[in-house]
Amino acid sequence: MLAAARTAFADRGYDGASIRAIATAAGVDPALVHHYFGTKDRLFLAAVQAPVDPDEFLPEVLAVAPDQRGAAVVGVVLRVWDGPTRPAVLALVRSAVNHEWSARLLREFVLTRIVRRVVGSVDVPVEEREGRGALVASQLMGLVMARYVFRIEPLASASPPSVVAAVGPTVQRYLTGDVELPHPR
Repeated sequence: MLAAARTAFADRGYDGASIRAIATAAGVDPALVHHYFGTKDRLFLAAVQAPVDPDEFLPEVLAVAPDQRGAAVVGVVLRVWDGPTRPAVLALVRSAVNHEWSARLLREFVLTRIVRRVVGSVDVPVEEREGRGALVASQLMGLVMARYVFRIEPLASASPPSVVAAVGPTVQRYLTGDVELPHPR
């Protein structure tokens, strides 16, 4: 079931994959998928081998005033990365760097389960959400790569509050500020 789910989520994305199609590909009844995983969200977390569930920290981010969400997102990213799940999250990122299939799953996880929800929680036009989300994701993934993978100093050893102060305003501008949004070629 997990192999079929990984393929479906990687090929069709979270929104395009269905429990029924995943069950069919796995040769099982959809009820069996529900029995073992409960919901599509839980199946997705298991398929990407996510060491953290965004539902555990996103409510905290979404409870902050919209004009402070950039800093809140950066703060939570740092807490997750500096916490006990760091080795597992690092392994997931390294796998995504080396394997296109893993990259598609991680991209879908970050965009669908985190970034879209944060961008969707602020008052911006619907047609701007995808572009703003791409900018937010680029900033967060760049932060993760520079601080935790490449360990670029002084960012790698900077205190979390100083990183939030430095990066939070950029994420906030991507969320709600004036930006030139990327457009497809």
